[in-house]
Amino acid sequence: MGAISIKLPDDLLETSGRCAEALNLSRAEYIRRAIARMNRATRARLRAKRLAEVSRKVRKESLRVNAEFAAIEQDPDA
Repeated sequence: MGAISIKLPDDLLETSGRCAEALNLSRAEYIRRAIARMNRATRARLRAKRLAEVSRKVRKESLRVNAEFAAIEQDPDA
């Protein structure tokens, strides 16, 4: 496991220590979990952003295909 050294403002350090203690965790474990949660949230936001971009790219083609299906449903002999 790698190690990092970070400097935190005193209030953040104290608050994280109190929160960790309330959860019966070490401050290091509390911070590891906070980072892991932030990483998951960031990956989810990036995934959603990529999905929205791809959706915009294929929107025109999807509308064309839907129009073709609608025309077939209205006049199956065409």
